[in-house]
Amino acid sequence: MVSRRNFGKTALAAVSASAAAQTPPPAGGPGGFGRGGPPAKPNSNFAGVQIGVITYSFRQGVTAKDLIPTITKLGINSVELMSNHAEALAGAPAPPAFGGGGRGRGGQQPLTPEQQAAATAARAAQDAARAELEKWRAGVSMDSYKDVRKQFDDAGIDLRILCYNLNGNVKDEELDYSFRMAEALGVKGISSSSTVTIAKRVAPFAEKYKMLWAGHGHDAVDDPEQFATLESYAKIMSFSKYIGVNLDIGHFTAAGYDAVAYIKENHARISNLHLKDRVRNPAGGGRGGNLRWGDGTTPIKEVLHLLQKEKYPFPANIEYEYQGTDSVIEVAKCLQYCRDVLLG
Repeated sequence: MVSRRNFGKTALAAVSASAAAQTPPPAGGPGGFGRGGPPAKPNSNFAGVQIGVITYSFRQGVTAKDLIPTITKLGINSVELMSNHAEALAGAPAPPAFGGGGRGRGGQQPLTPEQQAAATAARAAQDAARAELEKWRAGVSMDSYKDVRKQFDDAGIDLRILCYNLNGNVKDEELDYSFRMAEALGVKGISSSSTVTIAKRVAPFAEKYKMLWAGHGHDAVDDPEQFATLESYAKIMSFSKYIGVNLDIGHFTAAGYDAVAYIKENHARISNLHLKDRVRNPAGGGRGGNLRWGDGTTPIKEVLHLLQKEKYPFPANIEYEYQGTDSVIEVAKCLQYCRDVLLG
């Protein structure tokens, strides 16, 4: 069993276990390699439940080129790849290395002339970078994404899902591009933080490519455009048999719903899960933050046991969002949590 008290103590055990998983067995032993042979492949399938990770978890401190070595060292063999990481690995131009400026805190404090100039320069750089990226996308060969897929295959990592978020005034050309990218990567589906309106526009593309597109749920139940209520999930799934749900069980819990019951009823339309821990949002409004696993009320253990019992084929992906020390160490803790629940 995993206790809240012990979660913070699992980092060393997790890192040690991950390192051990990469150590080849002695030469001459069962399945052993000779000296200098290839390392063991990562394996995060515990008791029939495929645990993976979304690369968004490594948004701080891990570059795109370091993703595969990092995931391999952690012992994880299933990944949900963010589209920006996929494009970086395929040779896309790098975005600006600074933020977008913006207003003072809460929009209350006016900007100084220097801050206004910096904000204007940042917006101009972002616009230029966006135009450069669009030009690159128009000319990139889909073979570049096949090469990205091969990098994951060679490391023993199943590139299962592409996360391609769609918001704002997205053009039809980009909708089509997202499916062409997914097709070239050889993934089983696309997850996306998006809106109900865009999901309806996505439906014909999902039909065209015969690929599952899954809306990533959040907890903004008062916004009819967000994937947050049971009604919003049902609505987007009505658009096409190729529209499904990427169920984030933390957000789902914060929205006031029962993840175990929903998975039982809708498992055929679920692309993958996101694992995180939260508590139900206050009845009077507002929302809580992401918590260390075990400090919230999200039924992580119950969900993992359900996947184990029912043998559902979709992966449960770690999405590290709470405030921790280091993304790699925290993902290792979360991985150890899953291992303890399923094997402990």
